Amino acid sequence: MSTTDTDNGRDQEELGAAGSQLSTAPREEPVSAGPGLGVLGWARWFWRQLTSMRVALLLLLLLSLAAIPGSLIPQTGADVNKVDAFRQAHKTLGPVYDKLGLFHVYSSVWFSAIYILLFVSLIGCIIPRTWQFVGQLRGRPPGAPKRLTRLPAHTTWRTTADPEQVREAALALLKKRRFRAHVAGDAVAAEKGYLREVGNLAFHIALIVLLVAFASGQLYKSDGTKLMVEGDGFSNALPMYDDFRSGSLFKPDDLVPFSFDLKDFRGTYEISGPNRGTPRTFEAKIAYSKGADGKEQRTTIKVNEPLKIGDSKVYLVSHGYAPVVTVRDGKGTVVYHDAVPLLPLDGNVTSNGVVKVMDGYRDPQGKKDQLGFQAFFVPTFDPKAGTMLSRFPALLNPLLAVNAYHGNLGVNSGQAQSVYQLDTTHMKAFKDAKGQLLKKLLQPGDTMQLPNGAGSITFDKQVKEWAGFEIVQEPGSGWALGGALAAIFGLAASLFIQRRRVWVRAVRGADGVTVVEMAGLGRSESAKVPEELGDLAGILYDQAPGAPDGPEAEPDGASDSDVPATEGVEN
Repeated sequence: MSTTDTDNGRDQEELGAAGSQLSTAPREEPVSAGPGLGVLGWARWFWRQLTSMRVALLLLLLLSLAAIPGSLIPQTGADVNKVDAFRQAHKTLGPVYDKLGLFHVYSSVWFSAIYILLFVSLIGCIIPRTWQFVGQLRGRPPGAPKRLTRLPAHTTWRTTADPEQVREAALALLKKRRFRAHVAGDAVAAEKGYLREVGNLAFHIALIVLLVAFASGQLYKSDGTKLMVEGDGFSNALPMYDDFRSGSLFKPDDLVPFSFDLKDFRGTYEISGPNRGTPRTFEAKIAYSKGADGKEQRTTIKVNEPLKIGDSKVYLVSHGYAPVVTVRDGKGTVVYHDAVPLLPLDGNVTSNGVVKVMDGYRDPQGKKDQLGFQAFFVPTFDPKAGTMLSRFPALLNPLLAVNAYHGNLGVNSGQAQSVYQLDTTHMKAFKDAKGQLLKKLLQPGDTMQLPNGAGSITFDKQVKEWAGFEIVQEPGSGWALGGALAAIFGLAASLFIQRRRVWVRAVRGADGVTVVEMAGLGRSESAKVPEELGDLAGILYDQAPGAPDGPEAEPDGASDSDVPATEGVEN
């Protein structure tokens, strides 16, 4: 063993309690995993490994990696149709992903195992650290080591002041600097920086809060969409949704009771310049009420400014146009009159959709029949462009292109079909005089007559707008936000606050002159401890100035005015 190792060992023995417990991190003691360990020994060894900070960080990394497939691979909880399409397109990977649970990552066994182990590991880390930290708060800073000059940052000088006066001045100074200080024997012991451990514990507790909030959010969440034309109403019940997804523990009774009507929708766009056509504002004016008998209130939902009702948030996510059309039979009887929402195809809201007349129509022979119209709509038509594409997203020159079919729409087959698509498998197209598919471009107020007295379709002069809403209910979102903020502040405190100790010893020397020793100790090597110690030493030196070293001291006392050096350099 070298001389340096011997000195280091001696230093640790001399520091004793003074150099311990600067952190609440549990001491890692090697545990033999030999054949004679026994069941209890193996359990203790496994628990120590699981609750170590190293394993907690490893589990946190594994959880982050395990969440990646949930973002890259279609999930059954988000979109079952995409999962089915993936299985059809990947005949080999599909069964493998099914066995590995990659289509439902967040509810899979292996993801849950990592999640639960991380939860237990964090709790196992927090409980002993909290208990140890409470014990440190209830106690006092440990007394000074025997040899303060062996600490990394120290200074010493001689003064004519009495030891008691020096200790009283040091105690007052340290308390003024927000140190916890007390007199222990012939020295003053002080400690500062407890917020570091508070931040450390807050960070770990915040991670547990985040885990709980994430779990509750996934289990009890709900997410649905609804397309509403101006004038339509919505009640927060399952049958009212166009599409709905929820967590495994969600129940329909968990939906927050409320309703709202879409009164008006307005969108504005840049009308000139390089950003012409770029949306400026989207606003949905609604009237809503909470509960079954709530008072009606009015508000405006904007992009990124949702309506908040309890745990539910109503987001404005899309918009488009719904031309009002009227369909009549051969006798002029109105069999359909409604606004038809069409789906946008581009940024200028070029849209398409269908009009389905399912009931009430009879052909010229008086037989029941069904009509289907394919519709293509542009809010701003430019005749000079030569294409049926909108030149601007606002309603400047609307034009509706339609073609017509009759026959069986397939809505009575029991199979689900999109309201925005027309299945022409069992339908016949209306033909014009040339035997071609009957189609026509309609301006507001125009009518297309069906051949042989089959009726007509009119593009009314009114074009409504529709808005798409997403209703999200996440009961754990508030806790998740609070946990995230607490984790950030806790981590910042644990990184930037340093826990350190300062000792001031004042004893009378053999020649009757008081010897003052000051030393500081931090958890890690940092320039803050010697700088702070030098500052404290300078202030205390002014209150207990240095004494002449002997007959050779300068008569003008210039040496007394020098502030004692720190960083192990004695004055």
